[in-house]
Amino acid sequence: MKNTLLFCNGVSGSGKTYFIKNTLPEGLFYNLRSATTRPMRDGESEGNPYFFRDEYYFDNTPLATHLWVNKDVWVPGEKKWMYGIPEFEIYNNLGQNLIYDVIEPQYTRQLMDWFRRNDLTKYYNFRVAYFLPATISQNTVAGRANMPNDTHVRQMNTCNPVDFLHSGVRVNYCLQPINGYYDSALTAHIKRLEKSR
Repeated sequence: MKNTLLFCNGVSGSGKTYFIKNTLPEGLFYNLRSATTRPMRDGESEGNPYFFRDEYYFDNTPLATHLWVNKDVWVPGEKKWMYGIPEFEIYNNLGQNLIYDVIEPQYTRQLMDWFRRNDLTKYYNFRVAYFLPATISQNTVAGRANMPNDTHVRQMNTCNPVDFLHSGVRVNYCLQPINGYYDSALTAHIKRLEKSR
């Protein structure tokens, strides 16, 4: 049986992190970590949940994905908020079920394409979960993060059906864990993976 690469797509506050931490059986999935240039927030540390790096790292390190989330509001002299999964992070964790937690489907497409280019689809099935927006304002979500300009960045990053169509990404599951709505097909898939451990 192939391993699963589960893509969790949804806007900030839609419950992706909640789902990963509180719903999935412990040890069933490895959550791929991205490198980022954004400042470390309270409660974070190196490698948890990100590798905190500078822009030079992004220009000189092989990355499977590359996101620049504040591109549309960036001005020279300000910090670029860049994210990307280093290739070593994937190679070091092959053989496990993997999760990629990301907002926009275009970055799901990036990682899918990277797996195909590197002939890794023979080991992995792709599954895409669409986390429907919860009834929470982006101002509230940004306030929790306590980051300058975070509200603007979060509002520009979208995840809706049109984004999936533009990216050519097919959704397998829809859920809204914050409000207690789960997809029975996803639950059944997780149970199958548990049995095959």
